[in-house]
Amino acid sequence: MPSSLDSLRATSNAAVPTRLARRLGTFEAVTIGLASMIGAGVFAAFGPAARAAGNGLVIGLAIAALVAYSNATSSAQLAAMYPESGGTYVYGQKRLGHFWGFLAGWCFVVGKLASCAAMAMTFGIYAAPSFARPLAIGAVAGLSIVNCFGVEKTATLTKIIVSLVLLALSVVVASVWLGGATDASRLWPPEHDATPYGVLQSAGLLFFAFAGYARLATLSEEVIDPKRTIPRAIPIALGIALVVYATVAVSALVGAGAPAIAAAQAPLAAAVEAGQLAWLSPAVRAGAVVASLGGLLSLMVGISRTAFAMASNRDLPMSLSVVHPRSQVPHRAEIAVGVIVAAVTAVADIRAAIGFSSFAVLVYYALTNAAALTLARCERRCPRALAALGLLGCVVLSLTLPAVAVVGGTILLTLGASMYALRRLTA
Repeated sequence: MPSSLDSLRATSNAAVPTRLARRLGTFEAVTIGLASMIGAGVFAAFGPAARAAGNGLVIGLAIAALVAYSNATSSAQLAAMYPESGGTYVYGQKRLGHFWGFLAGWCFVVGKLASCAAMAMTFGIYAAPSFARPLAIGAVAGLSIVNCFGVEKTATLTKIIVSLVLLALSVVVASVWLGGATDASRLWPPEHDATPYGVLQSAGLLFFAFAGYARLATLSEEVIDPKRTIPRAIPIALGIALVVYATVAVSALVGAGAPAIAAAQAPLAAAVEAGQLAWLSPAVRAGAVVASLGGLLSLMVGISRTAFAMASNRDLPMSLSVVHPRSQVPHRAEIAVGVIVAAVTAVADIRAAIGFSSFAVLVYYALTNAAALTLARCERRCPRALAALGLLGCVVLSLTLPAVAVVGGTILLTLGASMYALRRLTA
């Protein structure tokens, strides 16, 4: 006979309304989170981080991981309480008020649209620089079609992509350590350009690569037993990503050195090419292509689910809340996201897009932590201090990003707030 705890869980899960099909278990959820984190960022983020902090990027990576962990605990607690599509858009409304929920949703959608454009362009540049933009737009169109067939098919493709990316990163690590060019002095002590400001800026840039676990919260209505699966999947995915990033970062630094990594358009390929196994560089570039597609795939899923939730609440056009009767996915939101990303990709500047996306993501998680701080003692699963640390960390890292990202992000936040106020006045 089932225990009283099992009965309580069954009753609780049955009571949670869902508009989408619950098909994802823990393994699938972790895989989607990994694909969102271990994507194009790991192949591109170390270059800008090295320019900001030299080999001090290792310290920046540790800071980014600490802030990410604090954010993850807040996300996991809130996702367990509110297993609905939308992530902090929902949590902000429930805990802080409708405006703050709207602002979180705005940050997520606008920031991640910019991130999608950057991912698509990364794919195009690595695949064929001369045809980068047409290829990038084609990738967006193709992945939009895949997502419209259902989240199960998305998860299956994601598993394949994650496996290939991890294989490519294994090639990077093995090539560096077996290539005979490693020098431990390149890792420590910190170089003269590793200033506190530069280290914090590198942390903000590297946080961009950690932020994928937000996709798990946006998929809460498609996860089996979300009150158990989401809190379990988020820290697992984050922990695996941290081990991978730390291993790759250390390998790249000892293999080529911070100056070479900072100057390279493809930093991990540069690390491999510095040793005797440079002939493996094409495999690394192929991994970057696959990683870009994997990150783009997961990002587009997350954005469409947040747009779906916002449309259901009349914060975006209601037409985006329509669910396809056969695939049970918000297909109109998927198509709208694809069209917008393709349009941005046609004119996007990768560096500006990444900087703005980092700013918006950090504001999004600041609101996540603010919502978690309102949880009562009986509702919390983690110390309240972690949410406070995450909030402080997000604010500090967002303000240390390049000035263009901070100013541009602030303007777009103001635009979103103005749209909200205008809608309220005309409602």
